[in-house]
Amino acid sequence: MTQQNPSASVFRRFLRYQREFKLAFVVAIFGMIGYSALDALVFSQLKPLIDESLVKGDHDYLRLAAYFVVPIFILRGLFNFMGSYTLAWIANQVVMRMRQQLFNQFMYLPVAFHDQNSAGKMISKVIYDTEQVTNAAGKALLTLVREGALVVGLLAVMFYYSWQLSLIFLLIGPVVAGIVSVVSKRFREVSRSIQQSMGNLTSTVEQVIKGHKVVLMFGGQKLEEERFAQRNNHNRQQNMKLIVSRILSESSIQIIASVALAVVLYVSSLPGMLEELTAGIFTTVVFCMIMLLKPLKQLTTVNSEFQRGMAACTSIFEILDEQREQDSGNIRLQRARGEIRFEGVTFAYPGKQQNALKDVTFSVAKGQTLALVGRSGSGKSTISSLLTRFYRVEQGRILLDGHELNQIQLQDLRRQFALVSQHVTLFNDSIANNIAYGASDTVSREQIIEAARMAHVLEFVDQLPDGLETNIGENGLMLSGGQRQRIAIARAILRDAPILILDEATSALDTESERLIQDALESLQKDRTSFVVAHRLSTIEKADNILVIDQGRILEQGSHQDLLDKDGAYAQLHKLQFNEGISVS
Repeated sequence: MTQQNPSASVFRRFLRYQREFKLAFVVAIFGMIGYSALDALVFSQLKPLIDESLVKGDHDYLRLAAYFVVPIFILRGLFNFMGSYTLAWIANQVVMRMRQQLFNQFMYLPVAFHDQNSAGKMISKVIYDTEQVTNAAGKALLTLVREGALVVGLLAVMFYYSWQLSLIFLLIGPVVAGIVSVVSKRFREVSRSIQQSMGNLTSTVEQVIKGHKVVLMFGGQKLEEERFAQRNNHNRQQNMKLIVSRILSESSIQIIASVALAVVLYVSSLPGMLEELTAGIFTTVVFCMIMLLKPLKQLTTVNSEFQRGMAACTSIFEILDEQREQDSGNIRLQRARGEIRFEGVTFAYPGKQQNALKDVTFSVAKGQTLALVGRSGSGKSTISSLLTRFYRVEQGRILLDGHELNQIQLQDLRRQFALVSQHVTLFNDSIANNIAYGASDTVSREQIIEAARMAHVLEFVDQLPDGLETNIGENGLMLSGGQRQRIAIARAILRDAPILILDEATSALDTESERLIQDALESLQKDRTSFVVAHRLSTIEKADNILVIDQGRILEQGSHQDLLDKDGAYAQLHKLQFNEGISVS
């Protein structure tokens, strides 16, 4: 779908969200049309009121009208409530569903998509863009139907009493339609710019909040102030463009309507027309024409809201149409043995020309520990990302228990791995729920406590007022780095997966904690295949095999002692760390 011509297909797709609310729509439309019909009925009674009561002196009609004023306005209020409430309910149901679909889509999109799109822009789509859809589905549709019905009702009254004068007013219809068509395109363009600028604003705020300590430490307040001010001003400018377009369109339509009204007044003054017009007819027709100016203005105003909603729908549908993470696997795997083999794997990240891995071949037997060593950016973490199929291998093969990874069902594949990374992700929940995150429903409280004990989480949990039920805040901000990493290790212990990926799992721990956790990890690694990415060589001396990686290639592989005896790249790294005390990552 293209952004240049989105209106028809986007609107049809938008209407599909509202199909299941047909009954509610009938109630809403009945209420809105009833509301406008009563207004038109009141205006239609101006002619008899003037001609019969005021001109001819029939005061019974005027007295009868007084009896009906209050009941009519009560009924009008009921119709208004029926239309407004029901349509607002439908709009919020539609937007709730759209937000849920967006949220679900984000979780199932491939990692490559999230690499290329900032979290702030995605959050803006869920919060801001869907809010524009609410206006389109609620406020805009309410005004469109209610004021549209009023326009039809007023025109009907005018034609009933004087079709000649009414016909003059109808001549402005094509001109108004032309203005609305031109302005609609402008509204869509500016609305898309507003949505993009809101995404940039959200992204800027998110970065500053997440990196608040860095901003403070490096004195980046002025830089961030200027960056936000620039994007904030851009957002203001886009909103002002929308307002200018709206004002010009409103003014143009009202001027055109006033010209039609002036022509009507002039024609009414001609002798031939004066003979046919009574005071009541003239007053009713002119009054209806003046009253038409308000709904015409509102219909133009609501057009901007509607176009903003349609532009937001286009933005949302683009995300919903993104291809989800592909799962071409048809092999079910309950619990793997843990035998892994890389065969000639060459890999480049999406959008990158340089290969992150180049012709990588190695194998790991069941229960063995493979350590990955090398400088930052050498490709160590890429290997773990390929194992969990965050990215698909296009050249070469990766085998698990003799099956290609792409042939194994994705959910089954990832269930075979437990990951502990240096970048710990925790949720705004209790410690117990963070440990049990993603575990099966059958996990008992005793199993959570045992995992916490093995990872030495209980040592600091016992000092907290609510123990394991303590809420740790967003990403565990209430805890130290070492405490967060222990919770991540406890989560991996509870998962009880046959394959472990330890990506610098002890990097955030002090010496004492590292020793305790190392014992827990060694216990955990028994009878499990383990991939250990480490910068401290002392933690991998017991590994069955060590790969030294540089620029995506394997330079050396072997046991700790074998590599020292070779006196190659690994031996050089070892000397740097143990002779000079330098930590190489």
